[in-house]
Amino acid sequence: MRLPGLHFIVPGSLDQRTGGYIYDARIVEGLRRRNWKVHVHNLEGEFPAGDKRARESLARSLTGFPDGAVVVIDGLAMGALPDLVLAHRGRLCVLALVHLLLADETQRKTDVRDRFRALELQALNASAGVLAASTFTAARVEGLGIDAALVRAVPPGTDPATPARGPGAQAPPRLLCVASVTPRKGQDVLVRALTRLADLSWTCVCAGSVTRSKRFADVVQKQTYEAGLATRIKFVGECSAEIVDELYATSSLFVLPSYFEGYGMVLTEAMARGLPVISTTGGAIPYTVPNKVGILVAPGDDVALADAIRDVLSDSRAGASCRTHRENLASASRRHASLLPNWDAATDTFAGAVLALVRQVK
Repeated sequence: MRLPGLHFIVPGSLDQRTGGYIYDARIVEGLRRRNWKVHVHNLEGEFPAGDKRARESLARSLTGFPDGAVVVIDGLAMGALPDLVLAHRGRLCVLALVHLLLADETQRKTDVRDRFRALELQALNASAGVLAASTFTAARVEGLGIDAALVRAVPPGTDPATPARGPGAQAPPRLLCVASVTPRKGQDVLVRALTRLADLSWTCVCAGSVTRSKRFADVVQKQTYEAGLATRIKFVGECSAEIVDELYATSSLFVLPSYFEGYGMVLTEAMARGLPVISTTGGAIPYTVPNKVGILVAPGDDVALADAIRDVLSDSRAGASCRTHRENLASASRRHASLLPNWDAATDTFAGAVLALVRQVK
């Protein structure tokens, strides 16, 4: 069974290289391969703030849909504009797609978080159902008081990948961090940690947009320069899928110092390539990277992060050689990744969740 048509609303272009947009694009692609007629609508304006252009763009899209249409709206686009969703509740079947609750974005002032929490709760209550991009996020949504019967968890898929070959026999170990340079991703913590490891041999590549939070990105790059690490830590900006794939292939270790993740697709991508993973206990990360697969430290703790990286990179580690320790972590990563659903399975789950929620409404 399939729907005759599905409208999919996203803020801005669908080809942006962040986890949320990649998720949306892969699901749309998968549904179309299953002969679903998916119409993507790209909104203008600033999100999640919901400025005048954003409001006008979302209102125009919703008004243009025929009665009874099924509409999936990325939570980033609707969280601050609940009144528009509520205005069409009686004639449209609106499903919210939540990657990360807006209030879970760190570094926001308390009053801003409270405002987003209140607005997003209104938007979710106005929706016919919620599609959550992880079981962790589904639980967060239910924790707001949304009926569990209206919430479906649809974790992302993971592509099979060739094991990473590393930077080369003569090159120092390469650390890789794939994430937009924003406060929630914690690259400033990573730079502080690596400053403590200047005595070790390593290089680091940070791949991700330096324009989404330009002020923060500028601060982190200045921090890197002042620490004397500008030749060892490279910020290469937002990269194509092909370049990111090559970065994974030529790295030795994956590091994600996030304060909070709703899932963390880059973590499973790293594990699929057999890279040892060092990250934090922020949000869903412990559910994405289980024990014995990676090393997790408290968010924001640069000392613990430095110790974890040293533990993997150091030439002397009690009870095991550095090489054996890395190989054990790499093997655990590959084993765990092999058990994860691929994108075909994720698309089937998404399709089933949409149909189930639509049936409940009708």
